[in-house]
Amino acid sequence: MGDSISSLPDEILGKLLSLVPTKVAASTSVLSKRWRNLLSLVDSLSFDESMVVYPNEEEATKGSQRFCDFVDKTLALLHNSPAIKTFSLYRVAKTMSYNDECARLNRWIWTAMEQGLLELHLYAPANSDGEDSDDEDIDESLDVFFPALKSLSLMVALDIESYPRIIHACPVLEELTIRNGDFSDMGPLWGTVVEHASIKRLVIATHVPDHIDYYLLLEYFENACQTVRFQAPSLVYLDYSSFVFRKYDVGDLDSLVEARLSLKLWRSTSHYDYDDDYYYDYNGSLCDDDDPSPPIFGDVTCLVAAIRNITTLHLSPDSLEVFHFCCKSMPIFNNLLNLSIESNNQNGWQVMPLLLKSCPNLQTLVFKGLVHKVTNRCGDACACNPQNPSLKNSKKMKKKKKICCLQTCPVKVLEISDYGGCFQEVEQMRHFLGNLKCLETVKVGVVPDNKGKNAEFLRANLMNLPKLSSKCTIQLL
Repeated sequence: MGDSISSLPDEILGKLLSLVPTKVAASTSVLSKRWRNLLSLVDSLSFDESMVVYPNEEEATKGSQRFCDFVDKTLALLHNSPAIKTFSLYRVAKTMSYNDECARLNRWIWTAMEQGLLELHLYAPANSDGEDSDDEDIDESLDVFFPALKSLSLMVALDIESYPRIIHACPVLEELTIRNGDFSDMGPLWGTVVEHASIKRLVIATHVPDHIDYYLLLEYFENACQTVRFQAPSLVYLDYSSFVFRKYDVGDLDSLVEARLSLKLWRSTSHYDYDDDYYYDYNGSLCDDDDPSPPIFGDVTCLVAAIRNITTLHLSPDSLEVFHFCCKSMPIFNNLLNLSIESNNQNGWQVMPLLLKSCPNLQTLVFKGLVHKVTNRCGDACACNPQNPSLKNSKKMKKKKKICCLQTCPVKVLEISDYGGCFQEVEQMRHFLGNLKCLETVKVGVVPDNKGKNAEFLRANLMNLPKLSSKCTIQLL
């Protein structure tokens, strides 16, 4: 097998070596004379300092000069290579002063740029030494310019002024990813500013932990008081996950086709489960009229309005509640054909009636899970029957008979995944099938634990549910 691989043309071997980490690619030079000079044909470089094995704990803490020497030597060998298309750098430790580190990093990037660099990925952890220092900021005296760069990934926490400086240095940029990931040594993203005429794909992912300590929560909240600004007229795909910010300044995204939103509120809204006009304490008791309802932080009205021309929308469970509590007016999604909803028992469907009414041309409705938190605000989009004992001796909402929002929904395809067949799920399916008059196809994906004998029972249950649409067929996946 080894001889057959070695007999391949140099160009093919160069492509193969480009698919593995550069450290591995470089190690092949010792296999035989045939492999000695093939590293110069590699067009994708990936330097990951976490792969370096340090001889002792002290050197691991301070960082290793060996990693930097390896990068220097590799780039020197590739100085005359045809092209470097991708450059990825995972830098963990500093081995010298900040200015020297910047100079070294700039030298590496410039070397790659001279070879026609098209894609750049950088990861650097936040400063965790606990000392105040200006070293965490990008040196404004250092100018950068990437004339051919089309894809950029930033895995760093930067201040709000730094994003425009880096992004504007990439005039033909088409793909931008900004994330701080699940890294314990990195703080929250600052208010993000993305202003670029040619960006087509934008991914912004802020790690949103389920449980964080009080002081870190204050840091997140302080950042969220800033404004997120998107001005990207060529944007086709948006994937945005974050705590909700105070305000969004978003230009018209008329070219946007698909959006994936995972927005999270800052505090629980359980005290609004039964009524938006009156609120309840955490014991479920109705508070006095004179008591002001707790404010809900954030306003996504501008963001939601800007994505009104999309054809595909994906929403997380938290995003449903953000749309309900933090969106002052819902736009009409005239072009929306595909709506995907993720659901869990911690978040309600309060916005579902309004959202479905705002999608007059919806064709496909997808649910990942049907179980959701029962509230008085789910309306006629679901089969919930909320019970609040405290309402017996308090003001009650007046119920008006209305046409079910599902009966005016033009959906033809309904897809359900993670279906377990519990009572709430069966009743929700009964509600869908009994009200969606245009329904033609229902696809139900059963949770793995219910496959086999249980699947036949679930199938029988679903098939026996009454259907308003005579064209409707049910498929159990």
